[in-house]
Amino acid sequence: MKLQTPSQTLKQGATRIMMLWCPDWPIAAALRELNLPIDASLALVDKGEVYACSPAARSEGVKRRLRVREAQARCADLLVEQYDPALDERVFEPVVSAIEKIMPGVQLLRPGLCAIPAQGPSRYYGGETAAASVLLSTLSTLGLTNARIGVADSPFAAEHAARATEVLEGAEQDAIWVVPPGESAQFLSSFPLEVLAEPKLAVLLRRLGIKTLGDFSALAAGNVRNRFGVEGAIAHRKASGLDHHSVVVRKPPPELDVLVDFEPALVRIDQLAFAFRTSADRFVDRLRDSGLVCTVVRVVLHSESGEVSDRLWRHPRWFDADDILDRVRWQLQGGGLIEHGLQSGITRVQTIPDTVEDLGDHADGLWGTGPDEGVHNGLARVQGMLGHGAVLTAMIAGGRMLKDRRVLIPWGDSSGSNPVAVRAARQLPWPGKLPGPAPATVFDSPREVRVIDDSGHSVDVDTRGMLTRAPAQFTPPGSPAKQRLVHHWAGPWPINERWWDSSGRALNRFQLVDETGAAWLLLLEDHQWWAEASYD
Repeated sequence: MKLQTPSQTLKQGATRIMMLWCPDWPIAAALRELNLPIDASLALVDKGEVYACSPAARSEGVKRRLRVREAQARCADLLVEQYDPALDERVFEPVVSAIEKIMPGVQLLRPGLCAIPAQGPSRYYGGETAAASVLLSTLSTLGLTNARIGVADSPFAAEHAARATEVLEGAEQDAIWVVPPGESAQFLSSFPLEVLAEPKLAVLLRRLGIKTLGDFSALAAGNVRNRFGVEGAIAHRKASGLDHHSVVVRKPPPELDVLVDFEPALVRIDQLAFAFRTSADRFVDRLRDSGLVCTVVRVVLHSESGEVSDRLWRHPRWFDADDILDRVRWQLQGGGLIEHGLQSGITRVQTIPDTVEDLGDHADGLWGTGPDEGVHNGLARVQGMLGHGAVLTAMIAGGRMLKDRRVLIPWGDSSGSNPVAVRAARQLPWPGKLPGPAPATVFDSPREVRVIDDSGHSVDVDTRGMLTRAPAQFTPPGSPAKQRLVHHWAGPWPINERWWDSSGRALNRFQLVDETGAAWLLLLEDHQWWAEASYD
C-alpha cells in the first residue's frame, strides 16, 4: 500500500476518485446464491463457453472462453452453471446499499465495480487511506473479504490502482492502493496499451514504436487529436491521468420488496393466503406510489424444514393484490402439495418485483379497455378456480417442424417456464425451417396422403435429392377415394434432424396446390407422404 503525506492530503481536490473492485464478482455472486464453499470449482457458461471460473477451477487449467467439455476434461469435479447477469446485479445490490449508508454518492459502473467521490469520506474519516479501510471493514461484515480499493485522480487510474493490488499473485499485500494527487500519469506510465480497451488504436501505436501508456501520454495532445481523432484524444487523456469523467451519484431505488415472517409457521394454504392479504396490498400500493406496475414478480417461500421455493411469475397485463395471492397459492400447490395442507409450515414469504414498467404505459385507452378487461377477468377467474395450468395459451417457439414450434403455456406466463431458453431457441437459425408466411392450420399429427404421377406410381425422391417423377395427382387427407389434379408444386426441401444420432430423421418438405385451389404443406419420409399443414 502506497501512503500519502499530510501535505498531499491537503492538496487533494474534488476530482479524487475511490474505486471499489470485487474480483471475480460473477463467481462470488453464484457461490452465494448456490450456497457453495469459497473453494468450490465452479464455471459459469455463456453460449457454450466458460464466461467466468473460480480460483479453484483456474488452478486446474480452466480459463475463460474454453469450451465446456474441455473445461470438464481439465477439472473432473467442475460444477457448471449457466451465467445469469441478473444474478450479478441482484446480489450486488445489498453491497451498494451498505456502502451508501457510510459513504453517500456511489456510482455503480457494473456489478462488482463502483466509484465513490473521495473528498467527503476522506474528510470525515481522516484521510483517503482511513476511509478505504472503513469501507473494507464494512464489506467484510457482508462476507466480502477479497475486495480491492484504488484511489487516484481519475476513474481510469483509480480502477487500475485497485486492480494493481493483485499484480503479485499469491503474495501477502494490502488491498488498498492510493495514488498521490498529481501522480496518476506516472502510476499509469508502465501499463501496456491494451488497458485502454482500444485494440485498433493499440495496434497502430505499436507500429509507431509506442508500447506503454507513458510513451503515449508523452505525445502532444493536439497532435494526437489531429492524427487519431476524438477516440484517440480521449484515450490520450486517460493515459495521462486526466480522465474527465466524474462520479454520477446513484439514486437509490425505492424499496419495493415485501417480506413477511410467520411465527408460528402456517401449515394451511388458506391460512397463508389470508395472512398475506395485507402484505399483497402493501406490495401493490408501493408500486403505485412510485408510478410503477409489476409485470414479472418473484415469489420466494421458506418452509420450516429449510426448503426454499423460488419462482418467477409473469402477467399478461400487470399484477394486482389478488393476482399476487393466486401466485403464492399456485406455487404452494405446484410442489405436489395437497389443497389445504402443507408438508411443512411456511415461515417466510417474499415478493420481489423482477420487472416493473411505468404506470402511464398501462393506462386505459381513450375508448376504454372493456373487451380486453372482460377476457382477462374471465380467464383469471377460471384459472383461480381450476389452477394455474388449467388455462393455456399458445406461443411460437423454435424448431424445424411446425408442430414443434407451437407451445402451450399457462395464461399469464408470457414465455413459459424458461423464457430465456425459449427466446434463445426461437432466434436460432434452425436450418430447414419453413419460411413465412406460415400455414393457417397445423395438424396435431401429420395425416397420410398420396402423391402420384400420370401413370399412378407414387412420387419419390432419389439419393441425389431429385424427384423420380413429376406430381400429377393428389389424394387429400381423409379422402382416400378422391383424387385431385396437381396444378402447382414446389420442392423438395430436405430436412436432416439429429443426423449424428440414431433417433435422427431425414425427410423432404413440399408445397402443393390442387385443382380446387387448396394449398398444402407436405412431408415425404421413408417413401410415405404426409400432410403437415394447410394454407387458407
